[in-house]
Amino acid sequence: MVDVTLLGTGGMMPLPYRWLTSLMVRYNGSSLLIDCGEGTQIAMRQRGWSPNPIDVICFTHYHADHISGLPGLLLDMANSDRTSPVTIIGPKGLERVVSGLRVIAPELPFEVILKEFSGSEETFEMFGYRLKAFKVSHSIICYGYTFEVDRAGRFDRDAAVRENIPLEFWSRLQNGETIDAGDRVYEPSMVMGPDRKGIKITYCTDTRPVPAIAENAVGSDLCILEGMYGDAEDAPKALKKKHMTMQEAAQIAADAGVAGLWLTHFSPSIGRAERYLNSVKSIFPGAVIPKDGETIELNFEE
Repeated sequence: MVDVTLLGTGGMMPLPYRWLTSLMVRYNGSSLLIDCGEGTQIAMRQRGWSPNPIDVICFTHYHADHISGLPGLLLDMANSDRTSPVTIIGPKGLERVVSGLRVIAPELPFEVILKEFSGSEETFEMFGYRLKAFKVSHSIICYGYTFEVDRAGRFDRDAAVRENIPLEFWSRLQNGETIDAGDRVYEPSMVMGPDRKGIKITYCTDTRPVPAIAENAVGSDLCILEGMYGDAEDAPKALKKKHMTMQEAAQIAADAGVAGLWLTHFSPSIGRAERYLNSVKSIFPGAVIPKDGETIELNFEE
């Protein structure tokens, strides 16, 4: 089971009814935060959550509306008696940007581990999930992310019996371990069926439509994409500023064949973003115009 919460749906500046961009994904007791706009810690507190379980913070890029909430969040974590390390992941420039922001949060009771990357894509594995960054097209270097939890096949008890595998090895094989018993080597493939469908989430804001988004979003249970503008007359503005319209995001979701679409990162000029829902649904019927705090629980298929 994976919990997904869109803490903030705003772009550029916070509004009284809309916090800046931030996504929290909770899995197996650990939390991942993607982007941390101003007010992220307030949005978390409104949900009744502590920042303590956050083990990983990722950044798509280094515009203020995506990262300015970091110092306050780190201080909040420090005041929650956190002592275990926090990993921060982001594109080239991460160390310089985080070091600058930490001038106002210099002393923390936990280690901050920085993982900076470059190139067209990068993959990280931690806390039972796989995180992949892929480059998109914005006015500065920017990346989207996919979050994936794999699911092994079913344990075949009959196969274990046929292969005369000792009972004490069964659980170890289920956990993917290869066992050398001296006279014989036991492989997980001897007792495990084909991999089952896992859970996949794609998150991408601040970009023009590029093939990498749909290519990486294929198979996603939930795709969260920028919908900066909703009116047709704003299309030239989106092109100039390297953002997406809601309709462009919906077309990407349709092309990728995702199960669900949430739009986010709305322009402050958009008051009621839901007024564009019909035009978006005409392209991708499974689209949702979420509000801050929108939450979904994604479960493995039976």
